[in-house]
Amino acid sequence: MLTIYKYQMNADDVIVVEIPKDAKILTVQMQGETPCIWAAVNPDARKVERRFRMYGTGHPIDENLTLEYIDTFQMHGGMLVFHLFEDFTIQTLDNVTPLEIAAMTD
Repeated sequence: MLTIYKYQMNADDVIVVEIPKDAKILTVQMQGETPCIWAAVNPDARKVERRFRMYGTGHPIDENLTLEYIDTFQMHGGMLVFHLFEDFTIQTLDNVTPLEIAAMTD
């Protein structure tokens, strides 16, 4: 049975959220002063870590990352605009050493 859950996130460049496997991200919005992800989840599914990256308007995006756009949201009454992407880079790397992966995730 699918249920919609909310996941609060910090306003960081890289965000890791523990969420049930195969959850579908629906939207990202502010609730009060906190950015949140809403997702349709199977609450009984095992939890996995999913990595997201947040970019402000005008900030460079690393083209070496495998990103999928999720949503755009505003903070502080629209003074700051952020764009959230899911980062699939680590999941799609082949023949890369752990040291190289660590360097890309810093």
